[in-house]
Amino acid sequence: MNSIAIFCGSKAGNDSIFVETAQQVGQKIAQQGKTLVYGGGRSGLMGVVADSALQAGGKVIGVIPEVLVNRELAHPHLTELHVVNNMHERKTKMSELADGFIALPGGAGTLEEIFEQWTWAQLGIHLKPCAFLNVMGFYDPLLSMIQATVRQGFTHSRFADTLLVSDQIETLLAQFAQYQPPQPKWGVNEIVA
Repeated sequence: MNSIAIFCGSKAGNDSIFVETAQQVGQKIAQQGKTLVYGGGRSGLMGVVADSALQAGGKVIGVIPEVLVNRELAHPHLTELHVVNNMHERKTKMSELADGFIALPGGAGTLEEIFEQWTWAQLGIHLKPCAFLNVMGFYDPLLSMIQATVRQGFTHSRFADTLLVSDQIETLLAQFAQYQPPQPKWGVNEIVA
């Protein structure tokens, strides 16, 4: 596991713990000699995680749509910055560059990004781990909703069970190293209704 994609807010949130956690994430990824892959922005938690990884001597790769570069939102000091045409290309490029995906607190964009990667994992498009860094229980309501989709028969339990969750970045990174992907959704034992 050489590169970790981080999805997180372009805002800092209302509690200093979110910024402190983003700093820890960037530092830990760099200290473990891993490459940070993220959305290429300089604002909010995105900027914090990138800055902390860079300050710790890490390699940081950003992937940003051209429209956001033109609005001067691109981080100016990254190891690499890939400018792509749109958000779809951004997510595809990040998926190609990363060996695993972690969602820190964020809004609709963060949720959309981690859910797309988790969906791709279920379909066998990639076999990479997806995780939530559950700072102060931020993701508890969402995780309850995911369990509801299992109970109601919309998500197979093997996919919910392999979605990694912790409030500690060290725990998630250790789990990534041991990750075993589930059988993809349309495997031989899947019943199609």
